[in-house]
Amino acid sequence: MCTYAFVHYKLHYACVSCRISFKRHPRNAGHTCPRCAGPLLCAGHDFAAPRRTNRKAWSVVTVVLNAGLRYEGFEPCGCGRAPKFRPAPAPSYTPAA
Repeated sequence: MCTYAFVHYKLHYACVSCRISFKRHPRNAGHTCPRCAGPLLCAGHDFAAPRRTNRKAWSVVTVVLNAGLRYEGFEPCGCGRAPKFRPAPAPSYTPAA
């Protein structure tokens, strides 16, 4: 039996116009942003919101969420979680001397 079958994890929801994210229970439908009263988009379990001042990163998040995709790194029940390679962002690379 799946050990995660009876646990209800909160999902990340994001308001792309305010560039802010929240964690809410998925069973409550119709989440709205407390700042602008607009709808919150479901971003999945593994969403890591960029800083509010990073407009370029939020534009990427907007495209991904408006396409209907979510940031999920494991099976919905949590059993299939396996370590995956996550590349470092380009600015953190240092040239070899």
